[in-house]
Amino acid sequence: MDWHTRYVQQARWTEQLRSYLFGKVGIPAGGRVLEPGCGTGALLCEFPPLTTLHGLDVNYAVLDKAGQHAPGAVLACGDVASLPYADGVFDLAYCHFLLLWLPDPLGALKEMRRVTRSGGVVLALAEPDYGGRIDYPEPLSQVGRWQADSLRKQGADPVMGRKLAGLFVRAGFRGVESGILGGEWREGGSPVEDEQEWNVLAHDTEGAVSREELLRLKILDQAARANGERVLFVPTFFAWGRV
Repeated sequence: MDWHTRYVQQARWTEQLRSYLFGKVGIPAGGRVLEPGCGTGALLCEFPPLTTLHGLDVNYAVLDKAGQHAPGAVLACGDVASLPYADGVFDLAYCHFLLLWLPDPLGALKEMRRVTRSGGVVLALAEPDYGGRIDYPEPLSQVGRWQADSLRKQGADPVMGRKLAGLFVRAGFRGVESGILGGEWREGGSPVEDEQEWNVLAHDTEGAVSREELLRLKILDQAARANGERVLFVPTFFAWGRV
């Protein structure tokens, strides 16, 4: 799997939301920003030059990629459960498709709150909820069940999205706002992104689903996209609050 390509794809899904939220919360000139779970730096590379960027990830190998894609960022290998930063040093802390992978998402939010200054903001930009996934035509609904089962086996929470607002309130944030990303479909869509989705599914279900069954549903998926019938919607939630 080319994980940077996957992270860039996920970043495109939330591009409009990020533009809206970052504009709404207001990042001060020269502000300090932290992304726990920064991966390969797909989002870190977007910030203005004067912003002081910090990225953290438990995977040292992806941090090497992050250094290439966001060379201006200060990177650290560490765990969001125990952030290696002093109290109140950041203006903004955000995460992107992260909390569902954590054994203690509430503890992670409390840590992000700890390292953010009073009046600063913590954002969870995207947490999916596969319990509400919609696939059409109906035979493709099996794909969503496979993906949810795979996430559980990997230790992730496939219904994290619906829990997000409550976690922010419990973590002690003020003025918590939450919502859900919309769904838009274009005739034909992007063949590259469609292929990427099937590559991820093949990776996630390896050993659990036969290649023949995957190929059968992939052909059905391609036919449905070609005739404009395909609907794939995974409710993806966001939430933010002030310290």
